[in-house]
Amino acid sequence: MKISTEIASASRIVGEEKAVELIAKAGFDAWDFSMTPMCKYDWENKCLFDNDHPLAGNNYLAFARKLKQIGLDNGIHCNQSHAPFPTYCDEIRGYLKRAIECTAEAGGKICIIHPDNYKSAEENAEIYFELLPFAKECDVKIATENMFNWNNGPAPAACSSPESFLEHLKVVNDDYFVACLDIGHAELKTLNTSAVEMIKALGDYVQALHIHDNNTQGDNHQIPFSMSIDFEAVAKALKEINYKGYLTLEADAYLKEYDKDNVFEGIKKLAESARKISEMMK
Repeated sequence: MKISTEIASASRIVGEEKAVELIAKAGFDAWDFSMTPMCKYDWENKCLFDNDHPLAGNNYLAFARKLKQIGLDNGIHCNQSHAPFPTYCDEIRGYLKRAIECTAEAGGKICIIHPDNYKSAEENAEIYFELLPFAKECDVKIATENMFNWNNGPAPAACSSPESFLEHLKVVNDDYFVACLDIGHAELKTLNTSAVEMIKALGDYVQALHIHDNNTQGDNHQIPFSMSIDFEAVAKALKEINYKGYLTLEADAYLKEYDKDNVFEGIKKLAESARKISEMMK
């Protein structure tokens, strides 16, 4: 199985260009294009901050091409991306086509776009129906993701149960609309499901992953094998459904303890954890 990781956490320390280079040198096969810098969201006031990031400017495609070339020069490619969120923000929804366009420009094949946590499958389908024609023009699949809300702990949201996730997928019913299963979200105890249950329920819909560890009480986004998730069971379930996608890490909290002088050591440890899961699937 090929392994990949998000670039957001390393980029906060060394910038996107260096992050892609270090991810390649650490042994990853691919990189996940994190596009949260495209829209800097003010969670308190529910609006966008002013933003001078290249992804927010007029030359966003040139920036995507630059990252793609850095990856290729170092022997890796972009496998997928993560669009900005939250999707309930109208201003952010205006950037989702840009995210799909950047995914294609970077060489990625899947763009993860969160559902609106608070909307039904039918309501969320309208968001995806609007984007799918453009996604098809770009030859990029859209993946929805299992989410959670917070009410003195993790609480149900769009796609947080197998039933809700399947409903979202079946209402849209399009080959270019697939599932990104977030392993950590699925393991939050108060959601009354598990990653294994989700994998088996979703089956072939699962074409992308967000892999990270947690204590089952909170969304810790830590390196696999450091907390409570049984990755041997997860690997077994993925093997049972004949999963053919990438093992993509989203352990973006793990590198917070590192700085530019030692971040490469942290990235190598992330790669080792992903390879361990890959070995379990043989």
